[in-house]
Amino acid sequence: MNYPDEYIQYLVEFHGRRDYFECHEILEEYWKEHPPLRRDSVWVGLIQIAVGLYHYRRGNHAGAARTLVKARQILTKRAEETAELGLDVFALADSLDDYIQRIHANIPYESLMLPITDSELSSICENECKRQSLIWGDKSNLTDSQLIHRHTMRDRSDIIEERNKQLQMRRQK
Repeated sequence: MNYPDEYIQYLVEFHGRRDYFECHEILEEYWKEHPPLRRDSVWVGLIQIAVGLYHYRRGNHAGAARTLVKARQILTKRAEETAELGLDVFALADSLDDYIQRIHANIPYESLMLPITDSELSSICENECKRQSLIWGDKSNLTDSQLIHRHTMRDRSDIIEERNKQLQMRRQK
C-alpha cells in the first residue's frame, strides 16, 4: 500500500516521540492541502486521537474524553477508509472506548499503540524511528514539560497578528 508521507510522519511522532501536538500539526496541514475539507474526514479522526491524548496526558480529562468520542465516531463511520490506512477499525474503536472509560475513571494517562495491521507500514515506521534515534512504541516521557505543554510554549505571534488583521477588516466593513 502507498501511504502519504505525512501519515508516516504522524505515526512516527505518535509511536516514537509521542509528540501528539506535532501529530496534530502534520495531519492538519495535510488535510487542509487535500480537499474536500470534510469535518468527518479520516484525517480529522486521526488528528482528534492525537489531540485527545494530548489533553489526557495534560490532565484535561473533559476535553480528552470529548475529543476521543468524536474521533471514534468519525473513524468508525469511515471504517473502510480507516482500514485502507492499515488500521484495525474494531480494535481501534475498542481502544478508544477503553481510553474514554479510563479518563472517566481518572486513571492516569498511558501511551496508546494504534492497531496497525499492515506489517509493511509498521516496518517503514519502525525503520524511520530508528533513523531518528527513536524507539517505536516507547512510552511518553511524562517529565518532559516541552512535550507535555507544547502548545503553551510555541510562538503564536503570527496567529495573533492574523486575527488582529481579520478583526480590523471586519471593523472596516
